Amino acid sequence: MTARPPTDHRYQGVKAETHRRLVGQFDLTALAAAPPDRVRREARALAASLARSADALLSDADRDRLVDDLMDEVFGLGPLEPLLADPTVTDILVNGPHAVYVERAGVLTAHPAAFADAEHLLRVIQRLAARVGRRVDTASPMVDARLPDGSRVNAVIPPLALDGPVLSVRRFGTRFAPADLVANGTLPPAVLAVLRAAVTGRVSLLVSGGTGSGKTTLLNALSAFIPATERLVTVEDTAELRLRQPHVVRLETRPANAEGVGEVRPRELVRNALRMRPDRILVGECRGPEALDMLQAMNTGHEGSLTTVHANTPRDALARLEVMVATAGLDLPLPVVRRSITSAVRLVVQTARLAGGPRRVVAVAEVAGVRRGRYAVRTIFRFKQTGLTDGVAVGHFEATGRVPRFLTRLAAAGIDLPRDLFTKGLVPRAD
Repeated sequence: MTARPPTDHRYQGVKAETHRRLVGQFDLTALAAAPPDRVRREARALAASLARSADALLSDADRDRLVDDLMDEVFGLGPLEPLLADPTVTDILVNGPHAVYVERAGVLTAHPAAFADAEHLLRVIQRLAARVGRRVDTASPMVDARLPDGSRVNAVIPPLALDGPVLSVRRFGTRFAPADLVANGTLPPAVLAVLRAAVTGRVSLLVSGGTGSGKTTLLNALSAFIPATERLVTVEDTAELRLRQPHVVRLETRPANAEGVGEVRPRELVRNALRMRPDRILVGECRGPEALDMLQAMNTGHEGSLTTVHANTPRDALARLEVMVATAGLDLPLPVVRRSITSAVRLVVQTARLAGGPRRVVAVAEVAGVRRGRYAVRTIFRFKQTGLTDGVAVGHFEATGRVPRFLTRLAAAGIDLPRDLFTKGLVPRAD
């Protein structure tokens, strides 16, 4: 989709005035029972008529654009509507009425879309919140919600946002299959084969990485390897996982209402999930005391459960789990916590967004216990960056020569992986 031409103040003024006239003349209430196509058709006809009588200095192209913008204002989300319809956009970041940024293929760039003023941006934010049954105003100046298409929305308005309303939309329109991750270079076939065997063989796995590094995308793709006969329960703050299995129960946390009551936290949902006879539990992201319940689930018959965590290395991911367990308030001795972590988590898959935007699996590491007070983390595969080409990171995948110990577990489950997958050296990009 091509970007719209730059927006000037004169055009915005004409649009605001024409929009007021359109809303004043078009009776949506009277047409509430009419077919949606008829309502849109009549609204477009009126918008076209008003555009023809608008500022004489507008070009024909600007009049056509004005009609489209008016339709977006009445039936959609104004300047955001074209961006939400663009499947290549993964993030929409609005820092103010005239500061809109979008991310495509991991690269963030300024976009010419603009709002008339801060009030216009606020109205769009309020419309977004209303779509999901939430409200945002000075009494409740933050909103974090999920749109019907799965996109995640976060908005902050004054007085918390000092320079005016700000909005972030994280898109989840594209669902990648495992083969897609090989095709786009996220990981090579050999690494995918090992991860497939681990998921199928119920090796509990932790996906680690920074914000926007592709953790949820990878978790979604790996979940395709879970047998269709298993019962799965997902727990998320904002529902992003899209599992292909037929037997899935999806749970989502709930924030407190305007009166400050009714909040349901991840830990409560994880505890409840254990009572629902799951074969596996998938927690979209561990970020607090629910990590303790997740570890207990992995250690008590729910092997093969999956989750993600924000961390920069596999070892940091395990340390993050320690901190999360500490927030559960049980004051467990550190050696007990570490034994629980290492007996629950067998594999850490580290993701990263590299220079220029590409997302890669940069390490696959086995957790082999605790030695001399430190986690024994054995890297099996890693991505080695060799440089930049046109500002984009390039490199290759390597096998370290270490053979994972969980191969014995996989063999007991009837899954045999060739030992030559782990031969030290470069990992081919294709079979």
